[in-house]
Amino acid sequence: MTDVTDYKVAKADGGELDLSDYEGKVLLIVNTASKCGFTPQYEGLEELYDAYKDRGFEILAFPCNQFGNQEPGSAEEIAEFCTLNYDVSFPVLGKVEVNGDGADPLWQHLKAQQGGIMSSAIKWNFTKFLVNREGEVVSRHGSMVKPEHLKREIEKLL
Repeated sequence: MTDVTDYKVAKADGGELDLSDYEGKVLLIVNTASKCGFTPQYEGLEELYDAYKDRGFEILAFPCNQFGNQEPGSAEEIAEFCTLNYDVSFPVLGKVEVNGDGADPLWQHLKAQQGGIMSSAIKWNFTKFLVNREGEVVSRHGSMVKPEHLKREIEKLL
């Protein structure tokens, strides 16, 4: 069975990130946007990252412009926004599509492993997938679930 660490994804600078670099880590994978009502969740994500990064926890943020055109900028503009406004220190990767024919293969895998309510499609920005140390997708959380509400589940996986 394929796991999350079998994928390669685009970095913001156009390079490639091999997710096998994250083998043995607990991951939180999130589709993000800079002009969304949920954008302040970057602050909560950074707090989670600061709290758990030394214990083998990583966050991977994937900007996505498929919901209300809320991530129109270039990868460079997005990275600058995240750093200036939320002091984000976890990786903000290249822009992706999470739904439709152009959906990134990683996101196709995430949705296949943890389908949503009524369909597996991502409904909005800041959908979160939690991945255990074995690279298995163990849970999916919608936009309304604030990062701090994932602490107990993350601690169990660590």
